[in-house]
Amino acid sequence: MKNIANAIALLIAVLTLPVAAEEIYRGHALAMHGDVKYGADFTHFDYVNPKAPKGGELVMASIGTFDSLNGFIIKGNTAAALGLIYNSLTSRSYDEPFTLYGELAETIEMPQDRSWVSFTLRQGARWHDGKPIIVEDVIFSFDILKTEGHPFFRNYWADVEKAEKTGERTVKFTFGGEINLELPLIIGELTILPKHYWEGREFAETTLEPPLGSGPYKIESVDAGRSITYQRVEDYWGQDLPVHKGRYNFDRIRYDYYRDATVAVEALKAGEFYLRVENTSKIWATGYDVEAVEKGHLIKELVPHQNGTGMQGFAFNTRRSKFSDPKVRQALAYAFDFEWTNTNLFYGQYTRTKSYYSNTELASSGLPSGGELEILEPYHGRIPDEVFTQTYEPPSTDGSGKNRQNLRTARKMLEEAGWKVVDNALTHTASGEVMNIEFLMRSPAFERIVGPLQKSLERLGIESNIRMVDGSQYQNRLQEYDFDVTVVSLGQSQSPGNEQRIYWGSDAADTPGTRNYSGIKDPVVDELIESLIAAPSRQSLVDHTRALDRVLLWGHYVIPNWHIRSHRVVYWNKFGKPDTPPKYVGRGSLHLDWWYDAERAKAVMSP
Repeated sequence: MKNIANAIALLIAVLTLPVAAEEIYRGHALAMHGDVKYGADFTHFDYVNPKAPKGGELVMASIGTFDSLNGFIIKGNTAAALGLIYNSLTSRSYDEPFTLYGELAETIEMPQDRSWVSFTLRQGARWHDGKPIIVEDVIFSFDILKTEGHPFFRNYWADVEKAEKTGERTVKFTFGGEINLELPLIIGELTILPKHYWEGREFAETTLEPPLGSGPYKIESVDAGRSITYQRVEDYWGQDLPVHKGRYNFDRIRYDYYRDATVAVEALKAGEFYLRVENTSKIWATGYDVEAVEKGHLIKELVPHQNGTGMQGFAFNTRRSKFSDPKVRQALAYAFDFEWTNTNLFYGQYTRTKSYYSNTELASSGLPSGGELEILEPYHGRIPDEVFTQTYEPPSTDGSGKNRQNLRTARKMLEEAGWKVVDNALTHTASGEVMNIEFLMRSPAFERIVGPLQKSLERLGIESNIRMVDGSQYQNRLQEYDFDVTVVSLGQSQSPGNEQRIYWGSDAADTPGTRNYSGIKDPVVDELIESLIAAPSRQSLVDHTRALDRVLLWGHYVIPNWHIRSHRVVYWNKFGKPDTPPKYVGRGSLHLDWWYDAERAKAVMSP
C-alpha cells in the first residue's frame, strides 16, 4: 500500500508541474529556412529605386486573346496581369530563395512546429470602393477558392484544416496531415478577394465585368479579346509599405493582344508597344536588325538571373497506352537531335536541360551520395537501377545532323519493348497497335523544331503530325489531357513544396487542370514528394529534391529541351530601371520596378 501511495503522490506531483509555454514566433516576415534578410525597420528592397518617379504609360503585348477577368477558375482564357488589382497577405522578396514580408498582414505568428499560422491585418488596408479589408474577406477568399476555384487550390491547400477569426483583425489557419513547414508561407501568398463584392455573383463563371480589387492598380478599360488597361490607384492604401516602395510606378499599364509573335515583333519595332521579353532564339538573333537598335532607341539587353529554369520538354501523355512503357519513351528521346537544332536553329544560344530543377542547387548531378543516397536506398527494386549506377544524360549527337547511331539505339530499344516495323509502320507485336504521334502545338515557332524530329520518327516507322490550335483550344485540351505529345514548361522555385503534388502526384494525374501533364502515377514519387514537403532543413530539402529529380528523370516522362540563364529583353529607351535586377525576378515581373523617364522618351521620339 505504501508503494501505491508513493506512486500516486509521484503522479500528482508530475501532473501539477508547470507546463512550459509554447514558443511562438511573432514578426514581420517568414523565411522557409534560415533568417530573413530585411529587418522589421526596413524601408524598401535593395533592388528597387525608392525615389522612382510616378507617371507615364507602359504598353506591352500578349499573344492570343482573352474572354475572362476571373483568373481563379478553370473556365475561360484570362486577361494578362490581373494580379495587379489584388493584394495578398504577404509579398515576396526577389533577392532571397523564399522569404515573405507582410503586405496586408502587419504581423505574423506561428509556433515552432508550424502547425498553424495567424495574420493580423493592417488597420488602413481597404478596397478600391473605400471599404476596409477585414478578416471575413480572408476567410471568404480561402473558402471560395478551395470550393469553387481552380482545382489547383484544392490540391495546394489540402492540408489546411480551417480558417477562423481569432481577433478583430486576426485570422488563424490551422494545419493537419503530416509536417509541412511550407504551409504558413503558402497561406501567406493567398490572394484576398472582397466578400461583399462576390456575394450574389457566380464565382465559378467567366466574366468581363472588372472585379473589385485592393491593389496598386485597377482596371480602367477592357476591349474584349483585344486589350486591357490598368490605371494606377493614386490614393493606394499600400503605396508606402516597404514591400511596395519604388514599385508600380507607371500611371497606366496596357496589354495589347496580337495573333502571334511574328505580328507582335513587327508591332514592337513600329513603336506600337514598348517592351517585350523575347523567347524565340531566331527572332532574338535576326528579328531586330533595324535602325532603331543601331541608334540606341530600341534596346536589346540580356538580363541575367538565378531563377530555376525548370524543365521544358516534349511531354509524353502516359495515359495513352503507346507511351505507358518507359523504355518506349526513352527510345523516342533518341530521335531528337538537340546539338544540330541548337547550332542550326537556335544560333547556339541554349544549354540542354538535364534536370527538372536546372539552374539551382536542387538539381541532381553525378551519382547520388550522402543524404541523397540515404533517401534513395530504401527504394532499391522499386526505381530504375540506373538511378544508382548512371548519371542521367539525355541522348546527344555530334551536331552534324547524321543521327543514324541514335536511331539504331532507338530501334533496338523499341524492339525490346515489343514494337517492330511491319509494312513500314512501327507496330506492337502483341496488340497490333500502330504507333502514330500527334504533336499538339499553339506556337508556329515550334514547327521548325518538330519538323526534323518528325523525319527521324519516320525512319523508325512512326507516322506523326503537328496539330496547331489557338490558345483557347490548346488550354482546354491541355486541361483535359487530350494530347499525345506537347511542349510543356515546368518552372520551379528555389524552394519546392506543396506544388510538387500538382506536378507529379498520383491524385493530380486524374484531376483536370493540374500540371501533371504526363499522368505520372508512381507510389515512390508520391512518397518522395511527401518527404520533400516535410524536410526540416534547407539541406534536407536539397537532398530530397535531388532524389525526386533522379526518379523523374529516369522515368523518361519528357524529352528534355533547353534553357537560357538570362531574360532577353527588347524595349524602347524611354524608361529608367534599377542598376541591378533581383536574382530571382521572373520575366513577367521585370517591369514592375521600372519607371517612365520623360527625358529619354523625348530623345527617342525626336528625329
